Amino acid sequence: MKKLFLMLMFMVGAFTAHADDYAYLTFETTDGAKVSVEISSLTITISGTTLTAGSQTFTLSNLSKMYFSNTNESTGINTLTISDWNEVTEIYDLNGRKVTKDQMKRGVYVVKSKSGTHKIAVK
Repeated sequence: MKKLFLMLMFMVGAFTAHADDYAYLTFETTDGAKVSVEISSLTITISGTTLTAGSQTFTLSNLSKMYFSNTNESTGINTLTISDWNEVTEIYDLNGRKVTKDQMKRGVYVVKSKSGTHKIAVK
């Protein structure tokens, strides 16, 4: 248990040095489920066999890995860069209707660009 705790603390310390470029810390459990937590103002605590990251709680023995990412892997919603947004070729709402940038309101959209297909949320 002590080794696991020390390894986890080392990993968190190593990750914080590179976290500035990422928006999410993603936790993957042993059953393959992924939960992403926004890293802005993120607080991580370990109490006994429980890790708490923001509002999410995990049992340490059920965690298989954690890593930083730019996408919320629990929802699949991506963050588009300005260059990706400028290269958008098609936009679809969740009903499959093609829309333009001007028609977009609050909601979730599937956006195709030269770099790939992304699911985005407009707030």
